[in-house]
Amino acid sequence: MSGIVGIVHRDGAPVDRKLLHELTAFLAFRGPDALETWCQGEIGFGHTMLRTTWESRNERQPACLDGRLWITADARIDCRPDLRQQMGNRGRKLPLEITDSELILHAYAAWGEECVRHLRGDFAFAIWDQSRKELFCARDHFGVKPFYYAEIGNTFVFSNTLNCVRLQPGVSDELNDDAVLDFLLVGLNCDNSATTFKAVRRIPPGHFLKATADGVCLSRYYSLPTNGRIRYKRDEEYVEHFHSVLQPAVADRLRTDRLGIFLSGGLDSPTIAATARQIAPAVDLRAYTCVHETLIPDQEGMFARQVADFLRIPIQLLPMDDLKPFDGWMHEDASWPEPVEDPFAAGLFHEFRAVSADCRVALNGHGGDDIMDFQMWPYTRDLLRRGEWGRLLRDLPRFLLVRSFPWRGLWRRGQRLFGKGPLAPVTPGWIAPGWLQSTDFDNRWESRTARTNPQDHLILPRAHAALGQPQWTWLFETNDPGVSRSPVEVRYPFFDLRVVEYLLALPPFPWFFRKRLLRRAMEGHLPDRILQRKKAPLTGDPLTVQIRRGAFAKFEQVRWELEMSAYIESRKCGILDGRLAAEQARVEVRPLCLNFWLQAVRAARYNSERLYLPVETRNG
Repeated sequence: MSGIVGIVHRDGAPVDRKLLHELTAFLAFRGPDALETWCQGEIGFGHTMLRTTWESRNERQPACLDGRLWITADARIDCRPDLRQQMGNRGRKLPLEITDSELILHAYAAWGEECVRHLRGDFAFAIWDQSRKELFCARDHFGVKPFYYAEIGNTFVFSNTLNCVRLQPGVSDELNDDAVLDFLLVGLNCDNSATTFKAVRRIPPGHFLKATADGVCLSRYYSLPTNGRIRYKRDEEYVEHFHSVLQPAVADRLRTDRLGIFLSGGLDSPTIAATARQIAPAVDLRAYTCVHETLIPDQEGMFARQVADFLRIPIQLLPMDDLKPFDGWMHEDASWPEPVEDPFAAGLFHEFRAVSADCRVALNGHGGDDIMDFQMWPYTRDLLRRGEWGRLLRDLPRFLLVRSFPWRGLWRRGQRLFGKGPLAPVTPGWIAPGWLQSTDFDNRWESRTARTNPQDHLILPRAHAALGQPQWTWLFETNDPGVSRSPVEVRYPFFDLRVVEYLLALPPFPWFFRKRLLRRAMEGHLPDRILQRKKAPLTGDPLTVQIRRGAFAKFEQVRWELEMSAYIESRKCGILDGRLAAEQARVEVRPLCLNFWLQAVRAARYNSERLYLPVETRNG
């Protein structure tokens, strides 16, 4: 997770080298191995190196190809042999140990902007094309790597760290009202192209951007497939195919000698851990699990330890019971670039500090639940539409035999019928009424629910929709060093294109029903108790327990930031009832979260002289 930054003056004015040095030095926490800048007239790149793959041991960035193309990248390129062969077919013979940034440069030289359609992996990069006087920037298919940018007149500045972009003189601190509204209503910004600051934007997942003298243009290059269809005669073929995509997905993320894994007691992360141990038994793999020991009943640590013992990997349990509300939020090393709805979010910094003491890379099992979100009735309708009577007569009776009676599903459908379900808008009593009118709340809600319920995928509509949700952008960026402040690169094997596109092509029954695919694939590779365990949520909610214990009593009288009056009626906030349900408690605590985040943001003052570190500079 190296740090990248760049400045382009689209009117041809020279880049301020001192400013570029300061912006690059600010990213030193992301890349402790090297800091370097490059300037050439109107363009300047900075890079701080975190070496996390074997190929990066001698890598230098910003890198150059043929004196014409320059790159600064935070990237891990997968399917490297396939990409090298494709370029070999175009007359570019590349060495085995070529770095990922050099691979991207050669891909751009071969295909131009179409290079992103050939790249696989996690990446955020910018390429300066000297002959065209064009800046080409791209973010990976699912947005694992962040990419932020701002335009100030003719100046274009970018980084993979939001606060770095905000250091550019002229970037306003004015808040984005739409993002604030999203946060107060649903807990996060729902626009993948925007941030909480009006002046700073994101490249959305699966998009690239071009900046020239004529302006800035954003384009999509990837959308999730909607028509994949894989049907085998034998069950074993589905399992074999799954292994054939998951194993290389994990292998491409194991290109290091030591790494950690965020291990749960469920199925997703243990599947990743077991696959890693199977294909690379010599790798130094270590597990980390956040647990509650006294606050709530929590068996996650017990089950995670069973997995770790079975796989013979060391595990570290990280207790989260002693966290205090808003603990450390005013500290520079625990500050949030954007608001978060969890008053105990400081636990993230404890978690990543523990991992960074041992590893620079950590695997994460997120994604499995969402991609394998089971739905039977869209699948049934598709079988009827296609006239696949044999499969219908086989699968439907089997499903009705093994399923439990859908009391909860009937209740949710009844609520939606009368406008009271989870998609019905609920306006908190503390929202400033005039603000809702000025932000066109009703239309924004309709557009949001339309995004969350597309029917693009006829068989797996909910899984397909879930992969495009803004919570993934939030998750990936939260686990990025730009937020965690720890030099740890998190990798997500379930968000490998090979895995996603295979799973979206499968019949959901029986393979997604209670995650049968993982249970079958992991037979003999995980403990039977884990394979037979049903998915179970936490038996308690840490937030509501803390409220009942009086942890928030001292926040009943708070100093509200002046800006908050535009969004809320503060006299209706601050008192949290211990009888609140978990979801309502999260809603009621959001004004406090936004207020304390604003206090931290407004208190932060960056001294450019303090930030300056010696940086090696190369001239164009």
